Amino acid sequence: HTYWHVDCVRSQSLDAFTEHYRNWCKRKGYNFCAQKAQDIYQSSSDLIAVFPKDDNTKRLIRQAVAMLNTASQTVESLRLEMDRAASTLPEYPVVMAMGGVGPTLGPQLMAEIGDVARFTHRGALTAFAGVDPGRDDSGQRVRKSVPTTKKGSPYLRKTLFQIMDGLIKRSPADDPVYAFMDKKRAQGKPYYVYMTAGANKFLRIYYGRVKEYLASLPQASGGEEGNDGI
Repeated sequence: HTYWHVDCVRSQSLDAFTEHYRNWCKRKGYNFCAQKAQDIYQSSSDLIAVFPKDDNTKRLIRQAVAMLNTASQTVESLRLEMDRAASTLPEYPVVMAMGGVGPTLGPQLMAEIGDVARFTHRGALTAFAGVDPGRDDSGQRVRKSVPTTKKGSPYLRKTLFQIMDGLIKRSPADDPVYAFMDKKRAQGKPYYVYMTAGANKFLRIYYGRVKEYLASLPQASGGEEGNDGI
């Protein structure tokens, strides 16, 4: 809790704080960045302190940090448990290999979709997610707007948008979903339109890959039972 109050930073010069921050990073095992030190100093200088720099405020800050750390540890424990449970599903390796999917969003995605076999075709899955209007904006014809139904699972849509956001930020040139969204963005499509179109394309690829993979697996004796999700 070295910098628990803005006055711990701005009470010294920028050069003095930068050197102090450099030593702090070294002690804590963090990589020092001079620009980060400047950003912290500037932000501290721009802020107006609401609480005084005294022992009571320091105690409150420490208690808040302890609660936040506890919450973060709980969330991480749940994330690891979700990933462990998801890893037992047969489609796990296929889903985790898809662009934008990681140990957090992958299990969420599989949990929200459940058994892909319950969807008779790709359109049924995109309709379930509420991103099915993407089929009217495939690039073969131009439309000024593509309204979404907003039906289906809002939790699945949220997960899909997080995956799309990750793809946009990383911009993998060889990813077909990112290339599709980038094309729509270059055409001047609004943010929500190209993100929804990307989610639609992602689900169609998901459906095809998972169905193909599951079909290639040996049939379990006594018949294959569907997966109801995590």
